[in-house]
Amino acid sequence: MIKDTVVFALTSSVDLANEIAQTLGIPLGNCDVRHFSDGEILVQLGESVRGKHVYIIQSTCAPVSNNLMELLICIDACKRASAATINAVIPYFGYARQDRKARPRQPITSKLVASLLERAGATRVITMELHATQIQGFFDIPADDISCMPIIGEYFDSLNLENVVVVSPDHGGTTRARVLAEMLHAPLAIIDKRRPKPNVAEAMNLIGDVDGKTAIIVDDIVDTAGTLVSGIDMLYRNGAKAVYATCAHGVLSGPAIDRLKESKIVEFVCTNTIPQNEKAAQLSKMKVLSVGRLLGQIVKGIEENRSVSEVLQQYNSK
Repeated sequence: MIKDTVVFALTSSVDLANEIAQTLGIPLGNCDVRHFSDGEILVQLGESVRGKHVYIIQSTCAPVSNNLMELLICIDACKRASAATINAVIPYFGYARQDRKARPRQPITSKLVASLLERAGATRVITMELHATQIQGFFDIPADDISCMPIIGEYFDSLNLENVVVVSPDHGGTTRARVLAEMLHAPLAIIDKRRPKPNVAEAMNLIGDVDGKTAIIVDDIVDTAGTLVSGIDMLYRNGAKAVYATCAHGVLSGPAIDRLKESKIVEFVCTNTIPQNEKAAQLSKMKVLSVGRLLGQIVKGIEENRSVSEVLQQYNSK
């Protein structure tokens, strides 16, 4: 069925889309994205997709609105060109942090984005390490949330670190941290924090023992790195001998790079769900892991009508 598969790359994920296409053994689809001087976007398909299974690769990272509109417009173009299925592969799902009404009169924007994707014509969504797993329930089409933890766990296992403790930066990330801890056969610690307003977090207390240990802080998103840096400082104050940090999505906006440069972190590890070439060039202690082969295997499994769980198990066993 791969011969009936087309992979298109939009602006934010060209390199990742190339990796996925190479994993599948097919050329990247021909697609032209134009931004006019007034801000309007045109996505022109350069080949027929009639009756084919289309996979559109696009992370909705910064500039979020432009990237989201590119994706919606490409989905519409594929629908009007009679594609058999239209699969939106969104390695980083923007607006995922707006998944509930944290305060009165706030929107639930992740639900709005889900509705927009469905209304545009997407028949499936594939994303990675959602901020909140219940976002899958915002869709009335299949929505696969793929974990990055096997890739991250494999990397840290290869470092042969001794006396490791995995640290969750908050209570909400405990499940994710426990998965990594089990992979590394390490104990778990939790930072108790409060968030007085968006992009501002204060570390309060540490639950668990890090004294004399190598700590690995694991999160799904690192944005301004304020939470991360305060967590790093707390771990060193509590006796950690070395601190690593890892996340699925390195948003790294605003002062994030400067904060990480000035911190005592040994290494910052993230994936390429968001393009990191420019940021990695600025931060020498940054390691970027690729999710391209994993996503390629997921696409191949879907095309072969195999269980996504089965594909993940086979990938993890290699």
